[in-house]
Amino acid sequence: MCKCLKVVVILLAFQFGYGMINLCLAQSYGLGFESFESVQDKRTGLNLSPDGTLCFDKNFELSFEVSFLKHKKNYFGYIVRLIENDQKNIDILYDNSSLNKDRFKVVIGDKFSKIAFDISENALYQHWNKIRLVFDKGTGTLTVFSGTQQFRQAVALEKNGCFKILFGANKYKNFNTTDVPPMKIRNVAISENGAEKYRWNLDEMAGVKAIGTTKNTDGLVTNPLWIKKMHHEWQPLQTFLVQGPARVTCDQSTGIVYVVGTDTLTSYRISNNLTKHIPHESQPLFMDNQVFYEKSKNRIYNLFINEKQVASFDTIGRKWDKNNVKAELKTHYLHANKFYSETDSTIYILGGYGHLEYKNIIQKYKPATGQWSQASPQDSVFSPRYLAAAGEATGGAYMMGGYGSITGRQILNPRNWYDLIYFNTKTGTFKKIYELKAPQEDFVFANSMIVREKENAYYALIFPKDKFNSELQLITGSLSKPEYKAVGSKIPFEFIDTESFADLFFDESTDRFVAVTLFRTDKNQTKVSIYSLFSPPLATVPTIAQASAKSGNMFWIIGAAVAAVAGIYFYKRRKPVETVQTTLPVPVEKHSNTEAGLATVPVIDIPEKSIETKVLPLHSSIMLFGNLQLFDDEGTEITRLFTPLLKELFLVILLHSVRREGISSERLKELLWSDKSSESARNNRAVNIAKLKGILDKLKWCHVSKESGYWRVNIDYEQIHVDYAEYLKLVSDKRVLSKQDIVDLSQISKRGTFLADLEYEWLDSFKSEISNEIVDAYLRYATSVKITDDPEFMIKVANYIFYFDPVNEEAMTIKCKALALLGKHSLAKTTFENFAREYSRIYGEEFQKDMPEVLHS
Repeated sequence: MCKCLKVVVILLAFQFGYGMINLCLAQSYGLGFESFESVQDKRTGLNLSPDGTLCFDKNFELSFEVSFLKHKKNYFGYIVRLIENDQKNIDILYDNSSLNKDRFKVVIGDKFSKIAFDISENALYQHWNKIRLVFDKGTGTLTVFSGTQQFRQAVALEKNGCFKILFGANKYKNFNTTDVPPMKIRNVAISENGAEKYRWNLDEMAGVKAIGTTKNTDGLVTNPLWIKKMHHEWQPLQTFLVQGPARVTCDQSTGIVYVVGTDTLTSYRISNNLTKHIPHESQPLFMDNQVFYEKSKNRIYNLFINEKQVASFDTIGRKWDKNNVKAELKTHYLHANKFYSETDSTIYILGGYGHLEYKNIIQKYKPATGQWSQASPQDSVFSPRYLAAAGEATGGAYMMGGYGSITGRQILNPRNWYDLIYFNTKTGTFKKIYELKAPQEDFVFANSMIVREKENAYYALIFPKDKFNSELQLITGSLSKPEYKAVGSKIPFEFIDTESFADLFFDESTDRFVAVTLFRTDKNQTKVSIYSLFSPPLATVPTIAQASAKSGNMFWIIGAAVAAVAGIYFYKRRKPVETVQTTLPVPVEKHSNTEAGLATVPVIDIPEKSIETKVLPLHSSIMLFGNLQLFDDEGTEITRLFTPLLKELFLVILLHSVRREGISSERLKELLWSDKSSESARNNRAVNIAKLKGILDKLKWCHVSKESGYWRVNIDYEQIHVDYAEYLKLVSDKRVLSKQDIVDLSQISKRGTFLADLEYEWLDSFKSEISNEIVDAYLRYATSVKITDDPEFMIKVANYIFYFDPVNEEAMTIKCKALALLGKHSLAKTTFENFAREYSRIYGEEFQKDMPEVLHS
């Protein structure tokens, strides 16, 4: 039985691995190169043999695929550099200054060879292009193949030549360069005598290793830009605050996101990360307003749906044609859907919600005539709803899902809809295409969907509407079959019906999906967050629920079950091994230091037997370093229960309780309700204190009280772990810490800076004070011991200091001396140079000491 089980597991593992490999290879992958947009030591390089060289006795060939990243400011530099026996370089570089069709040039030594060629711009930016370098030692020639082009050049090669092969930027001996074009490469292969010897697919998602397909052939990447990651993880591009309400639209042909505020239009171009603020006369924005960019007229329309009025903004003239629309008695069309029909040059608005009623009204606005019209659907397919997704298609639009009821009344059986319907603008009718199977967890949609009729597919963002701390998930599905799958990572989304909005666009200029979230804060500001994801998006790992939707995936489910059974069986066969957890078991912010241009893991754990590394608890705890996190006595995180206002209220009282006697009601009003009357502030405080007490009841030994006229958070520190309180025990008396104390302090601060995810004006003094205290504590320890006693630990202490103060001269001196004592002189030099560069950038003047002065100080 056991042997059979093993055989089944092995076969299933093979099939599973084979399927996943095919899935991965079908997606976009490769290594992107940071170029002139980044400072020199942040540019990307790939070393195929970091621990030595690659030697060839016979004829050999290097091949790779290359493409260029779009919309970068400078296209110049080294594609690949081969260095033979540390003496002679053979390079392919790209020179966009060349007026002839010979921008790819081959350099041998310090001279241009006769080989020069070009790749068309369309191919270079839109497709992968294979380049082969064939070295024939017998004839002493180099032949370069690019597409159908072939070039040959005489070159003298050593019989037993050993090569360093470097792509992009490198710091190798006297061949170093930081000139690298904004490119991406993949499928690097080396053959010898006609047989493939090495291969690097460059299909990694993270890390600095370029995994070789044969043993011990991993390459090393500095500052990697993994293409697969860019197709899976949404990149946060920009977050900013707008005074008052805001609405969003997008010119999808150029990738410009427009955020309309009451007195400012903010434009953000995806391709170059450029933001512009255009002030304008006051423009009213009501609760159910929508804005829409229309390309043919270069105008942004502010649609007052209830008032049946429109103001238009001329993006060239930079002014609104109307700014005096007054709100009427509202019937509200919150989260209504909109699209522009090129067939009849009309903006359509469908559905919406307001005053306890869901709508299924069809509204039309013709920009050419300024006329509005309204109709009810001629069929029952389009049931009253909101929070659906709509996307323009040939002759009309597709509409997906939403939330509503048959009657339109909120009181009568509201529910989620999972139907895909098509609206025909010519006939004014809806047609139901299909209905998805109800998911385990209900979801609704962001406002727009991207329709790809040629692919018979759509893309949309979904999220649960019953959570405040929610997440957006991109899905793609068929336009004809009831199936879909999740693609890409998740986007954080704060959702309150009347205060939140999310939309999805597609930037045609950079082939990126663009997600924009809006959230209206308690301070009458709108937080705008913009994210992007490269197309095509990489699918997430399928869950069993998703997999079961397709017939072929039953095999996967059975395989997973058998593998689980086998895992349990083999686990029980093993002898139990005691393990000691030495790392923090909660999510932490990732940070990195750099030495010699190589990304390194933050120095945190000190693997020394005499030093105890404490495990911080996941239960009954309040974490203030890094992102704010609270866990109840069962280990359940309850941070999500806080609204933004409750979170700030809790922190104000807590921090004033830990270090001071508490905070007065007057001071609370100044900080949180300064814009309200005394009575209104008192009412707000009472309501929110009651809500806060309800949340803190889950911690049992933590409660809010008012003692001697001050509001306090009272905590039983024997029952609840508070990292801030532990921190204060270490630093409050300004004593010289022991080595164990330093380890304990680093365990606390390694989660991140104090309340790293929060920005409040009143919090700045706390953050500054804590950073200064931590740096002072580390320096007091550093000056109390000799560097020669433990140079490795002193390097870690210096790194701890750099985390809070990147231009601390004492930390730089300690690290350089410690590295020199360990014989790591090049790393000491690099540390000094990085420090001097950062010093110059921050202070605007050169650092006055040189390396010898530092080492002998």
